[in-house]
Amino acid sequence: MPFHHTAGIRLFYRLDGHPDRPLLVLGNSLGTDVFMWEPQMEALTAHYRVLRIDTRGHGASDVKQGDARIEDLARDILDVVDALQASQFAFCGLSLGAMVGQWLGIHEPAHLSKLVLSNASAHLPPRESWSDRITLVRREGMANLTDAVMARFFSQDYRDRDEPFFHSMRTSFASMQAEGYAACCAAVRDADFRAHLPHIAVPTLVIAGALDTATPADAHGQPLREGIPDARWALLQAGHIANVEQPEAFNRAVLDFLRG
Repeated sequence: MPFHHTAGIRLFYRLDGHPDRPLLVLGNSLGTDVFMWEPQMEALTAHYRVLRIDTRGHGASDVKQGDARIEDLARDILDVVDALQASQFAFCGLSLGAMVGQWLGIHEPAHLSKLVLSNASAHLPPRESWSDRITLVRREGMANLTDAVMARFFSQDYRDRDEPFFHSMRTSFASMQAEGYAACCAAVRDADFRAHLPHIAVPTLVIAGALDTATPADAHGQPLREGIPDARWALLQAGHIANVEQPEAFNRAVLDFLRG
């Protein structure tokens, strides 16, 4: 299994696709692992070398005690990319991964060729609800959150399909390390990129879900679209984890943008 050691922790990653193809890095949602991107792999690896990394405290990556910052998660990605001796890459992040993408676009634009921000927000209040969630999960673990989070991850229509991939993601969420989830909740709680969006000069696509109740398109996607200069826009008939609910439409939107 491929691991990279950085900042006192071990990060699990997957690297797929021909080594001569340009690098595309995928950034996970909070509470998921690298396998959330399985519906994309066949389409994306036809054109890119695709790097997926389990966020610290998620999947097979180590937990680091204490609150994380978006900068920490972004630098984890940069460290893995640097170890692979890649100087530039395209980045596609969803939810938490899209916050990491915003940080990269603002602070490390020279590393990026293009940027995709899916089901994203520049700021996700209220702060108190994140602090309450952190306290709850550190005290009681993941079990009491699972049903509520699945309802925010996926639309009712998708949950009614009762597909095996949904149950796989549910199991992955319920079994993850509580401290890792709590640490990354703090990163979301403390992030606020609203004032910095005009400084993102990397070509950017914003993807939103019309059925997304976690980061609704009007309240979260549109401000990104309007705040980032010349950002392109795609609205999918999907909930928060849009790449899973509408994989073909998601893949088409991403590839049309990246290859355009």
